[in-house]
Parts: sequence; C-alpha cells; structure tokens
Amino acid sequence: MKQFLLSLLALTFMATNAFGNSGEDFLRSTGKIYAVVAVIVVMFVGIAIFLILLDNKLTKVENQIRNE
Repeated sequence: MKQFLLSLLALTFMATNAFGNSGEDFLRSTGKIYAVVAVIVVMFVGIAIFLILLDNKLTKVENQIRNE
C-alpha cells in the first residue's frame, strides 16, 4: 500500500511538471477561472447545506427513539 501511494505521488508530481501552469494561464487569460471558482463554491455550499439538513433530520429521529 505504501509503495502504491508513493508511486501515485511521483506520478502526480511528474504530471504537474510536464504540463506546467499552462492550464491556469489559459483560464486566467480567458476569464473562465471565475466560473470554475464559482462552480466549486456552489458545490461546497450545496454539500454543506445537505449535511446540515441531514444532521437536523438525524437529530429528530434520535430524539424520537429516545422518547419511545
């Protein structure tokens, strides 16, 4: 398992060095980086809201079980 993680880390390092920052420069130059950031923020906010609602539902169920 340790060898697998080390090889995955090495592969990731080689891939980032091979491509460089061309992807970031392209997104910045076209102004699409803001769209990418917006999508990521919306996803995280949606996940956070989902987890909060799920926690509230679980708390209600736990309270019902305790009261019975």
